[in-house]
Amino acid sequence: MSQSVLHPRGGYRYLPGIFPYSCGVVASNGFEIVHVTLKSQRPWAEGMKLAREFVIAEGLSEQNLCGFELRCPKPHPMDGFIQFNRGYRELLEQWDVLVDGENPVARTNVAPVNNPPSQTDLFAFSYARPSNQPNATFVIAGGGELVGSLAVENIIRAGDVSDSAMVEKAQCVIGLMQERLDGLGVDQSGLTAIDVYTEHHLKPLLDEVLLQRLPITQRIGVRWFYTRPPVEQIEFEMDMRGTVTELLID
Repeated sequence: MSQSVLHPRGGYRYLPGIFPYSCGVVASNGFEIVHVTLKSQRPWAEGMKLAREFVIAEGLSEQNLCGFELRCPKPHPMDGFIQFNRGYRELLEQWDVLVDGENPVARTNVAPVNNPPSQTDLFAFSYARPSNQPNATFVIAGGGELVGSLAVENIIRAGDVSDSAMVEKAQCVIGLMQERLDGLGVDQSGLTAIDVYTEHHLKPLLDEVLLQRLPITQRIGVRWFYTRPPVEQIEFEMDMRGTVTELLID
């Protein structure tokens, strides 16, 4: 299992992921991670620049940005998703956010089923700021039922949306979320938000998977976004976070 790596200028540690994003982030001592939702979504590059301006106005820098949540028009074919990721990562490279060639910033990217945007938009972002907050604050990046590199053959039961397949997919994703919690040195007791992204019926998966594997769900609930993951043939995605400060901005 990977261990978290210190971002020397960001105020957080990150769990190494793949080319376009990290698997999650946790605030360093003396910092907290703040989650910010936009009242109105913006095209992704414009929205990320808005996020940069926001943290600079707070006396911080782009180095403190540690998470982005995107909404795309529809699921990409795998090669289209990889192509989008190149442009996304390039912007972070221009801002000198990468650490020794690794992208430390967590990300979620999903496609709304109804009224999708015409282009990929920024929905929310997270950043680390100095704080005396005693509890660890963290963000777990979005993940679907894909094990390993970005390749269709690594999707669990690709093309199968039967009840048994959906349970297996959800089990895979819960396992992925637990690995990321462990890698950041936090546990589910610190969670304040659990997000599920799927167009499929959620109740059987709550009964058979989420409530069994994530007992904290009984207390804090689950937010179900009626969306599809960003890659064709991936059917179930989750992210989660443990934050104290939640902002809503124009």
